[in-house]
Amino acid sequence: MPIARKPNLESSMLHHFNWTPGIGDPTIGGWITVGLYFLATVSCWITSRHTKTKERRLWVTITILFLFLGINKQLDLQSALTELGRVFAYAQGWYGQRQIVQLVFIVFVAIACVLVFATLLVWTSNSSFPTWLALAGTTVVIGFVLIRAASFHHVDRFIGNTVLGARWNWILEMGGICVVLLASEWRRRARTI
Repeated sequence: MPIARKPNLESSMLHHFNWTPGIGDPTIGGWITVGLYFLATVSCWITSRHTKTKERRLWVTITILFLFLGINKQLDLQSALTELGRVFAYAQGWYGQRQIVQLVFIVFVAIACVLVFATLLVWTSNSSFPTWLALAGTTVVIGFVLIRAASFHHVDRFIGNTVLGARWNWILEMGGICVVLLASEWRRRARTI
């Protein structure tokens, strides 16, 4: 007669989708980040109204992206994506090798961000330096959000560390948003619009 084993709570939870919407980052840093996203959204929208057609599309795209990221920051939708990936990995039988998949994902995201940035630079080749700067900031933010969604533990440990009292995740995310915000203001105030 086979011996009945007690189910491991961790493994039994792996195949259930365990996410509910809620405030993702209720810290002061989280709320500042959301405020910066919405401030950048408004600034980029205003800038889009003052630029040429080709450049306008770029500023509108950044506007929509940052609006979504600001909402996502507090609803924590990327955790739902991570949870879905975990459930899928367990169901497909490769949960034990998830770190390899996460590493490949991070490398893919890094390469994709560089390629997208290069493509957008070519697309906006006649645009001003502030527009290019906004592209660089947007690329940093998108790369950060996607890598964070991969939930790679080494990355989580790194971004949880602090420098001069500020966590790396704040430095990277808020830094990218601030670059876009400053570039938007600079672009709008430039006389060569």
